[in-house]
Amino acid sequence: MDQRLLDILCCPVTRQPLAPLSARQLEALNRAIGEGRVVRADGSPQSSPLTAALITRDRRTVYRIDDGIPVLLADEGINTTQITDFPG
Repeated sequence: MDQRLLDILCCPVTRQPLAPLSARQLEALNRAIGEGRVVRADGSPQSSPLTAALITRDRRTVYRIDDGIPVLLADEGINTTQITDFPG
């Protein structure tokens, strides 16, 4: 993702800056998704694994990236506290 775009993106709820999810974080998240343990903020299950995502500075909320486009909708954010082995 272009650094200039990352510099202006922020969480729609907390206004924290966003950064790309690391490979370890993405792996842990996708493992939890595969086990059916991940729900979005609106309560709907996240059933598809992610290929890329952004995370807030406090490492609490993840927003997926679909086809290179960040999905920054509050209802579709994923809270990382539901993933017990999520790397910090």
